[in-house]
Amino acid sequence: MTVFTQAQDPHPLYRRLRATHGPVAPVLLEPGVTAWLVMGVEEIRVITEREKLYSRDARNWRDLDEGRVPPDSGLMPMMAYRPNVVGADLKEHRRLRGPLDDGVARFDHRTLRRQVRRRCETLIDGFAERGWADLMGDYAAHVPMLALAALFGLDAAQGHELHRALIALFGSQDDSQEGNRTFEEILRDTLHARQRQPTDDLTSAFLSHHDLRTEDEVLQSMAAMISAGNEATTCWIAHTLYRVITDPAFEARLRGGDLGVDEALDEVLWHEPPMTHMPARYALRDTELGGRRIRRGDCLVLGLNAANATDPRLPPLDRRPPGNRGHAAFSAGPHMCPAQDAARLITHTAVNTVLHRLPGLRLTIGPEEVTFNPSPWTRRPTTLPVVFSTPLRRTPSARRDRARVRSGTPAGSA
Repeated sequence: MTVFTQAQDPHPLYRRLRATHGPVAPVLLEPGVTAWLVMGVEEIRVITEREKLYSRDARNWRDLDEGRVPPDSGLMPMMAYRPNVVGADLKEHRRLRGPLDDGVARFDHRTLRRQVRRRCETLIDGFAERGWADLMGDYAAHVPMLALAALFGLDAAQGHELHRALIALFGSQDDSQEGNRTFEEILRDTLHARQRQPTDDLTSAFLSHHDLRTEDEVLQSMAAMISAGNEATTCWIAHTLYRVITDPAFEARLRGGDLGVDEALDEVLWHEPPMTHMPARYALRDTELGGRRIRRGDCLVLGLNAANATDPRLPPLDRRPPGNRGHAAFSAGPHMCPAQDAARLITHTAVNTVLHRLPGLRLTIGPEEVTFNPSPWTRRPTTLPVVFSTPLRRTPSARRDRARVRSGTPAGSA
């Protein structure tokens, strides 16, 4: 039984697990709490499509039901049942998915791209003149949350506070429950403000949606969209920038035009999907998967990174053609990410802005010195210290947005 952790490169572990156990391997989520790590593309497809056999509802989790998962476990914020789309199945899932799909349909991509570019420029202007930065802490960690916060009507300060809370929540460590409480408190305050005075934002749209029947469903729908969107998009930006500054061939292909930005983003998704491991499915009856006997109530974690990188039924990573989108980076089936187009737009804009405004990027530590967050669910650099060759002047729009950020007004607002 392998302890489930991924602070370092997980690929050697995946290969050992596959050699020993095949595409479905036993792991420990924490002491005494077992799960199956599903590392096969076909097995993931079966789990995500057979909703009547594999449930997203954690109330079907045997270890939780029988008391092996303590109430204060760091796993609970990510894995406990919530009355939202993540923890629902079948008709209930379709009802709760509707508001998210409708919310995503509200996005004007041209406006969103312009607003994200302004935020990226504002962040870069904050460090461009000094010639060095942490591309993680000064940039990648903030772009998605600032965009999402504005869509839900939160200001920049609230966006930064949400970001700090989500770091704790996704870490599934001792502070994850406190992070979750802070996260929900900010969202509930925003929700109550929109009840008193509706505006043209997603919070108000969720409050008025006919498929969300209670205040808690509205809150949890906001939580699902913001938490998943922020963490996944942050990871995607961070891993793309990491490749740019640690892989000279990748950077040369990208800057030279041999590899388009979208093609580069898909290549990164094959190597490092934003959600390395996706929690979770729970077997509704005894069954068999990948040669393993699965018992009713067993927890199954989708090993998206392991499937992309090590499934022998796929060609090696370096032989997959540019632009191939056959990866499982956004999961599959009815629970596939509803906002992957918006995530791509934000990531594309964030990466493209760095490429255009920060020439001569160079990592100031060795690639082997880069550490990664200790979450069991995502794997992103904790810091990316760089220098670059030319301090760049601020753009007029970025100067205006920087003033708005200081005043607490959402950047890009009218």
